[in-house]
Amino acid sequence: MEKKNVFAHMQDMEAQMESMRSNLGDMKQTVKELMEANQRLSLENEQLRKILKREAPILSDPDTADSAESAAVLLATGEGTEEVVGEGYDNLARLYHEGFHICNVYFGHLRTEGDCLFCLSFLNK
Repeated sequence: MEKKNVFAHMQDMEAQMESMRSNLGDMKQTVKELMEANQRLSLENEQLRKILKREAPILSDPDTADSAESAAVLLATGEGTEEVVGEGYDNLARLYHEGFHICNVYFGHLRTEGDCLFCLSFLNK
């Protein structure tokens, strides 16, 4: 092999190694993003399961179904409106304190970065 061929071959190998390093960096970034998304979804899933377990006995209770129907009737007739509105506000506040967004921008998504100004302004209305 000539000296020029060896040098050209080494340059080709160096270019291939650089390309592989770049691909590896891209793959690492993709894996990192997927792991973060998986963790976020796992936390959200866990919180939703807790809520479901807590709400399931309420939904299966026949007395609760009657009270939900009576609340709907009261709302339709205009009686007891203060109680129903207060209950809705309490439910939204509870959801917010459990870590979910209640604002129209991110409604239902898990809050991962502390307090949301949109949610707080909605609660203060």
